[in-house]
Amino acid sequence: MPRPIPDLDSRVAALSLEQKVRLLTGADFWSLHAEPACGLRRLVVSDGPAGVRGEVWDERDPSANIPSPTALAATWDEARVEAVGRLLAAEARRKGVDVLLAPTVNLHRTPYGGRHFECFSEDPLLTARIGVAYVRGVQGGGVAATVKHFVANDSETERMTVDVQVDERTLRELYLAPFEAIVREGGVWAVMAAYNGVNGSTMTESPLLRRVLHEEWGFDGLVMSDWFAARSTEAAANAALDLVMPGPSGPWGEALAAAVRAGKVPEAVVDDKVRRVLRLAARVGALDAEGGAGEAAEEAYDGERIARELREAAAAGFVLARNEGAALPLEATALRRLAVLGPNAEVARTLGGGSATVLPPYTVSPLDGLRAALAGVAEVVHAPGVLAHTRTPVARAPWLAGEVEVRYLAEDGTALAVERRATATFNWVMGALPEGVSRQRLAVVEVHAVIRAGEAGTYEIGSSGLGRHRLLLDGREAYDVVLTLPPGADIVEGMLTPPQRTVPVRLEAGQSVTVTLAHDAREGAAEGTLGLSLQLNLEPPHGTDEEEIARAVALARDADAAVVVVGTNEEVETEGRDRASLALPGRQDDLVRAVAAANPRTIVVVNSGAPVLLPWSEEAAAVLLTWFPGQEFGNALADVLLGRAEPGGRLPTTWPLTEADRSAVEPEGGVLVYREGLAVGHRGEAPARYPFGHGLGYTTWEYVSVSVASPGSSGGSSTGSSRGSSTGEVVVRVRNTGSRPGREVVQVYASRPGGAVPRPRRWLAGFATVDAAPGEEAAVTVTLRRRAFEHWDAATGAWALEPGAFRLEIGSSAAALPLTTEIVP
Repeated sequence: MPRPIPDLDSRVAALSLEQKVRLLTGADFWSLHAEPACGLRRLVVSDGPAGVRGEVWDERDPSANIPSPTALAATWDEARVEAVGRLLAAEARRKGVDVLLAPTVNLHRTPYGGRHFECFSEDPLLTARIGVAYVRGVQGGGVAATVKHFVANDSETERMTVDVQVDERTLRELYLAPFEAIVREGGVWAVMAAYNGVNGSTMTESPLLRRVLHEEWGFDGLVMSDWFAARSTEAAANAALDLVMPGPSGPWGEALAAAVRAGKVPEAVVDDKVRRVLRLAARVGALDAEGGAGEAAEEAYDGERIARELREAAAAGFVLARNEGAALPLEATALRRLAVLGPNAEVARTLGGGSATVLPPYTVSPLDGLRAALAGVAEVVHAPGVLAHTRTPVARAPWLAGEVEVRYLAEDGTALAVERRATATFNWVMGALPEGVSRQRLAVVEVHAVIRAGEAGTYEIGSSGLGRHRLLLDGREAYDVVLTLPPGADIVEGMLTPPQRTVPVRLEAGQSVTVTLAHDAREGAAEGTLGLSLQLNLEPPHGTDEEEIARAVALARDADAAVVVVGTNEEVETEGRDRASLALPGRQDDLVRAVAAANPRTIVVVNSGAPVLLPWSEEAAAVLLTWFPGQEFGNALADVLLGRAEPGGRLPTTWPLTEADRSAVEPEGGVLVYREGLAVGHRGEAPARYPFGHGLGYTTWEYVSVSVASPGSSGGSSTGSSRGSSTGEVVVRVRNTGSRPGREVVQVYASRPGGAVPRPRRWLAGFATVDAAPGEEAAVTVTLRRRAFEHWDAATGAWALEPGAFRLEIGSSAAALPLTTEIVP
């Protein structure tokens, strides 16, 4: 049940101007100030959306890693996404978090967008429905959701300063549409203003905040800045930004108080901001010690339940793009040997880079999941095939022997603290250091580890980070360097893809080397960072790509089936940088082609959060798109490949046939023009490898008939076309014509041939899911909202409906639409 909102005006009135202004800038990187005078406790926020990290980036406080947003949207399942939202709320409660900085509902305007994986879809309707479900789940658990990034933050290049130029109709019908639904229907409690500008106004100062959010949509929640996005005092304050993050520095504080005293910002404006902070606090239980962060969730989530829900959610988002000759599912008892190949088979990608990153308690790789599922049944053999990364990865087991010791040293060498860690990557964001260690006293962070060779060869050992790094191997100095970012680097690059230095070390099998990495942690040692960040890196020996491909081919040739797991990595898909290419990194395409030529039953598993080019798609027996599916990846994959679960996903975005127009993410003179207008994704004409909405499942479907239900209409149906006015409900009859039970996503697309208003060729107007047993015919009702047929009339500044009939096409994807009808909305 929602918590009641107490009288907020009296609480605001109890505060001085200085107390009010203090509440409008964060207390630190992840929290807001407490204010006993009005009953406000400290409020804690946390990054999402693939989990709840909390205030520390530490493997000792892990987070459930849910499937990434593209994977969630691929389910087309609002009920399932709402359930995932409830799980996230329970995680937030466990970690003492009041406000989750998610969901991200910017659109897949282009596949080159670096945070494509963090957004739901190219389509505003699908984004809105999945986003509303996500918010309802999170907020139903008493935790605030924060819809972001308002608005048109659809790419990363020059994201801090770029001005997006987009016409009013396109802005309304595409980019604002998901935010409107999530505000009005989802009742979201917080909105994050983006870094970029739109049509000349940076978003923290944009008139859209007050004019659209407040006045048109009636938003009564809080608007916060993206981190470091607020750059002005008066303009941002008068534009309806409520909270500057992070703190305690920023453009407000005493400067805002002075602006109020000078009459440049009305105190009533400040009062409204404080009222919104307190309303948010009341909603999450942060007023008068009502509860909230840290209290137990209403639903119990133990490890077993979390694993089960994440495993099922991952499988529900897997998209079976191709399945020639019923290559899938595999029959476990018919397998003698299964070859599991590819660079993402053993070290899988479960989430994207940047603020979406969490540290899960475990990760089940495809190799682990298939070995567990086939234990005692079939032999599972493995080879990576090729090297797909260019950066030296973080050191890990089995080469990283045991725990890592981290020493925090003062200027005189005194140990301020010593920790034992189970990782070789460390982030101390904005001073989140061990107890007793302050940035003022800390001079050096020393990492002590042992690297043990599994096989003889040359190992690359080194470090990543910013500032001075000194590496010693068995006590002898290997290097002493200062690592720096290139000019113009993004704010998060120092943490996500920091500069590296490595040295080659020849080791014999079983030989160990003691590694000491000393990092200068003094203030100013690494300017421009969000805090201390450090990695110990290791690349074990490997053959050439030709040698590795030959090894993979030999294993595939002697196996009953080959599963090749290819994909992207943190170098390709991450916050802070757009993609340079849609191709799989390295020689993964060559690997797939070679394995497919050696084994006719080659199943390719694509582990990427966003579309990649698949030039070999017709050469593989099956292609399964798995996104970044969370910590249960391997178990969910085994379930689907072995037929224990159906691949339930449908594409939430178009997968292109060839490289697209990368200029879509390249500003000119600081300006990025959305030249394509409404023609985004399936609304445009670009050829597709796999169309929007596509997905095969393990059964087949016949679309039998469609009827338009409306009071006073005949409700006629036809296998071809029908006419009739409508209340917005379309009833579609489908039949499961396969031999297995299955789930279908029935999709309804609208168009207006010959209309007076320019429109895309077609657009998604509604969808619904249906389950049916083999041979069963079922009826599914798809609700079509009036807004699906309206257009934004820029001349009147309002929504308008062109009179007359709209054509409806119904089917299983934007390219498979066997049924047609008409509707007069």
